[in-house]
Amino acid sequence: MTTPPSPGPAPATPPAKDHGRAGRDLKAAVGSAVVLLGAIAGSLWFWKPAFMVIVAVAVVVAVWELRKGLLAKEIDIPEQPLMVGGVVMVVVAYLFGSEALVTATAVTALTTMLWLLRRGVDGYVKNASASVFTLVYVPFLGSFVALMLAEGGTTGGGLDDDGVAGVITFILVTIASDIGGYVAGVLFGKHPMAPVISPKKSWEGFAGSAIATTAAGWALVVFLLDGDWWVGVCLGLIAVVMATLGDLCESVMKRDLGIKDMSQVIPGHGGLMDRLDSLLATIAPIWLLLHYAVFT
Repeated sequence: MTTPPSPGPAPATPPAKDHGRAGRDLKAAVGSAVVLLGAIAGSLWFWKPAFMVIVAVAVVVAVWELRKGLLAKEIDIPEQPLMVGGVVMVVVAYLFGSEALVTATAVTALTTMLWLLRRGVDGYVKNASASVFTLVYVPFLGSFVALMLAEGGTTGGGLDDDGVAGVITFILVTIASDIGGYVAGVLFGKHPMAPVISPKKSWEGFAGSAIATTAAGWALVVFLLDGDWWVGVCLGLIAVVMATLGDLCESVMKRDLGIKDMSQVIPGHGGLMDRLDSLLATIAPIWLLLHYAVFT
């Protein structure tokens, strides 16, 4: 009997691409950021309700990502009521203000808990708790963007609109935190801030974020919002603390769930939640500060 030829060696698995200390594919990350920021800028400039559509879509995608991540721990939140309720929360916040947002949040929470009753007893507390957490973390905090945008009315656009200027300030200050921390961390990072949670985050990076956000907050509040300089400094300090906490909380969640990224919907960034973590954490206190110290 002829012995069949032995198969050759298995093809070598290509090594994972090393993106350096940053941990990102910078080319893809920059390209994705340009596209997203372009869509945001265009909607804010020409017609504000178009930006609300972007926010609503982001809420839906973020809920989907969180459900996907939570399933790793056998936590199954109901997508339908959270997505529909989340969109309603964004819309009512934009059209009717903060009191309507609180009411819509409560109604969505109760509807979600009633929805879960159809599954029976097993896992009810676990799934209901995770659902309410998701509701507050994504649609509720995300709806503060709608509150910010409504500061200048519910139509129009352009930099002369207080709401548009406020949203731009909030986004740019948070981006400044990310960029300042990234540059300082890559160049000077030696002392980990929370090595167990996020090994790449350093105190030097935090210092870079603080300098960048303070400078950006001061400049944007003074020259774009025509506010007092101290408001801009406070805004920058609030942003760096909250953005860092948001990033660390997201890192804790992913480590607890045993996943690297929430998804891969944004090339170079991972999931949408991987980019929204800092934004969701900063929007509420920034809206509160600007609402009472600049817009009133």
